Amino acid sequence: MSADAHHAHDEHHDDHDGAHGSLKDYVIGFVLAVILTAIPFWLVMGNVLPTAQMTAVAVMGLAMIQVLVHMIYFLHMNSRSEGGWTLLALMFTLILVVITLSGSLWVMHNLNTHMMPDMPHDMREVP
Repeated sequence: MSADAHHAHDEHHDDHDGAHGSLKDYVIGFVLAVILTAIPFWLVMGNVLPTAQMTAVAVMGLAMIQVLVHMIYFLHMNSRSEGGWTLLALMFTLILVVITLSGSLWVMHNLNTHMMPDMPHDMREVP
């Protein structure tokens, strides 16, 4: 391979639209990820919220925020990269995930309610 071809090959690899994060971005993302991991751990281990349902909702909310932090600071997803197609693909994926999870929870709730009427709904009460 000639020197000119090798140089052109190197330029080809350096020429892309994807934004790379700076050290500052990675540090901010890391600190946010640690905080968003420590808070749910504290909520669960310290039994901070009055009910288990509130704790579960808080943990899921913090998990969604952490996913966004990872996508922004580590995967560098924004409306400018790839001409906006990565953001569009992300939105489509999130819609499918929400439909799948909410449908699964709805089916499990209905099965629990309608298929086991003689059993108490709180399984901790079962001897």
